[in-house]
Amino acid sequence: MSDKIDVQNINTPGKTTRVDRAKYNAMKSAMLKVMTKTAPGDTAKDIKEAAKAHLPDDLFPAGATSGWWQKTVQLDLEAKGLIKRADTKPLRFYLT
Repeated sequence: MSDKIDVQNINTPGKTTRVDRAKYNAMKSAMLKVMTKTAPGDTAKDIKEAAKAHLPDDLFPAGATSGWWQKTVQLDLEAKGLIKRADTKPLRFYLT
């Protein structure tokens, strides 16, 4: 199995990027644990902060780079239809 995974971005349909599989999966798992299933959902900041408690220290020491990974996973899961964004300010996200 490759140590990379292809991710999508809802803002650039049809384009994929390869990222670290272990970090992607760790952030995805953490986000799925903390995100709500009801609209309007939580802000990206709230999701990132809540997810930090579920991230392994060996991949994210003291939460390092968690913001970048949260955004990467959020955009990929949106592109795949697993989460939606509510039309709010600030933006809020929830599981579908």
